[in-house]
Amino acid sequence: MESEDKQIARVKANGEAFTCASWMMPLIPDQIRLHVSQSQLFSGSEKPFSEARFVVFGVPFDKTSTYRAGSKFAPSAIREASLNIETYSLRSKFDLEDIGICDIGDLHVTDAVDETMRRLSAVESDILSSSKIPVALGGEHTISYGTIRSFPKDIGIVCFDAHADMRDEYMGEKLMHATFLRRVIDMVGPEKIVHIGLRALCKEELGFMKKNHIQSFPMNDLKRHDVKENTRIVRRALSDFGKLYVTVDVDALDPGFAPGVGNPEPDGMWPDLFLSIITGICDERLAGLDLVELSPEHDTGITAPLAAKAIFEAICATEAARSKAG
Repeated sequence: MESEDKQIARVKANGEAFTCASWMMPLIPDQIRLHVSQSQLFSGSEKPFSEARFVVFGVPFDKTSTYRAGSKFAPSAIREASLNIETYSLRSKFDLEDIGICDIGDLHVTDAVDETMRRLSAVESDILSSSKIPVALGGEHTISYGTIRSFPKDIGIVCFDAHADMRDEYMGEKLMHATFLRRVIDMVGPEKIVHIGLRALCKEELGFMKKNHIQSFPMNDLKRHDVKENTRIVRRALSDFGKLYVTVDVDALDPGFAPGVGNPEPDGMWPDLFLSIITGICDERLAGLDLVELSPEHDTGITAPLAAKAIFEAICATEAARSKAG
C-alpha cells in the first residue's frame, strides 16, 4: 500500500482536490475504514488521520427512538451546518481551523442494536489506540453506550440531557435511548456520572438516583445561579476526574432554542448557559465527545447550527486548555 507521505506528495504534484473523498480515505487505518464511509466533511476539515487530534464520525442510528425519530439524518445536518458558521471561538480565543480534525465519515449501522454497538466500539477503540479524541455525531442516545464502553472504567462521564435515561428497561428493552445511562452506570459505577439539565424522569429513575447518589445539576438548581457560578460549580464537581467523556443530548436545551430533537422537554437550558458550561468543562482532560438526538425533520433551521457550534466550542476549549497547560 502506498505510504501516506507518498500519497500526499502525489496529490500535491497532480493538483488533485484535497478532499476526503479523493485522497483521505486511503490514509485512514484499514481497520477503521472497514466500518465507515465518507460523506460531507465536518467543518470542511481536511487533515489526514495521522495529523489529526480530533476524529469526527457520524452514527446514523435511531432504531430505538420512541417519539420523533429521524436522528439518523443528524450527522449530515450537523456537517452541513458546520460548513456555514464561523470557526473562531470568542469564548476560547481559538480557531477551529488551527486544530487538526479528520472526518472519517459515517459508521455502517444495522438494525441490530448489539451489532451496531459492536461496530461503534471497534471504531472508537481504534481511534483511541491512535491517541486521538473521538467525536461521534448521533444518532440517538443509545450510541453513547457503544462509545463509552471503549474507554477505561475510571473515566468521568458528563451527560447533558433533559431526561435521566436511567430506567432499567423500557418497552421490554434493556438497551435503548431511554436506558442507555443505566447501562453505562452498570459499567463504570454511579460515582463516575455527572448529569446536567435534568427536568424529566419517572419515579423509578428518581429512586435509583437517590439510592446511588447520582450527582446531578437539574434545571431547578441551575436556575438559582448565574451562568458563571453554574460553570464554576460544575467544574468543581469534576475536579477529581483525570479524564472526561462528554455526551450531549441536544434536548438539554429548551425547545424554544432547539426544537429539532427527538423528545423535546420544556423549561430547559438556554444557549449561553449551555455553551458556557461546555467550554468551562472541556479542557485537557477531554478524552471523548458525542452529540445526539438531533432530529432534522423537526428542526426550523436553528438546532443543527447550535449543535455544530457546541462541538466547535468543545474542541476549541479543549485545545485552548491544552495549549495553556503546555
